[in-house]
Amino acid sequence: MRRVKPAKSLESAKFLLLRRRIQRYLPRHPLRVFLGLAAFAVLAVAVVGAADLFDHGSRLRDTALAATGGLGLTVQEVEVEGREVTPRDDILKAIDAGRGTPILGVNPAKIKQQLESLPWIRTASVERHLPDTLYIRLTERQPLALWQRNGKMMLIDHDGVVVTTEHLDHYGNLLLVVGEDAPKNAEALIKTLQTQPDLMRWNLQLDNAITIELPEANIADAWTHLAQIDREHALLARDIEQVDLRLADRVVVRAVPEPPKPAAPGKRTKTATRT
Repeated sequence: MRRVKPAKSLESAKFLLLRRRIQRYLPRHPLRVFLGLAAFAVLAVAVVGAADLFDHGSRLRDTALAATGGLGLTVQEVEVEGREVTPRDDILKAIDAGRGTPILGVNPAKIKQQLESLPWIRTASVERHLPDTLYIRLTERQPLALWQRNGKMMLIDHDGVVVTTEHLDHYGNLLLVVGEDAPKNAEALIKTLQTQPDLMRWNLQLDNAITIELPEANIADAWTHLAQIDREHALLARDIEQVDLRLADRVVVRAVPEPPKPAAPGKRTKTATRT
């Protein structure tokens, strides 16, 4: 029998009494209890995996998931990295796992697929961080240009993917491209234009302005050649309406037509009539 030393004071006696009460409810071998719980958790994970593999609707899977939930393996936190534009509610809807959902019942591959179907999300990765956290990393699409097709305006990204047709007034500073093949060629065109920033002050328009006609190949060389001519001769400051760069050995410039001169006062003009 263990001998208990007498307490030296009333405070010490109270402390000893409290410690004995706590020890009464603690397991004699806490390490064994922890290892047992860990083993049970591993077994539950294996059962859930096997049930997913062989029978998605099995009662075995539901029982195993309920058991893991009892161990605290439930969704309590969702951490999202990389979200800038995508609405929060759209992300939560794609995840479709509320607080308290067994975390082992969450399918990361399915969530990834649903997230990447959202317009603004280019790539997504989904991880389960046990015991209770879903960690999601997003890469959103970056706006590149406005695309005009059949009279409608759309925002496209660097891959030429249509991102949205709404709130386009926020992107009025982007380049406007036109044509069926414009989205897949827009990034290369913009990179070419950026090689000569001195020319970027000029707007490329189809009506009522200078039209720059670029060749199908060697666009960068043609654009650089135009920049050199403009620096040496101020070509784009002249009264012209078109610059044709499609020929490799020459630059063709079309001047703005002069308006017809008015007839001198008092001078009659003959009009041909047919009878």
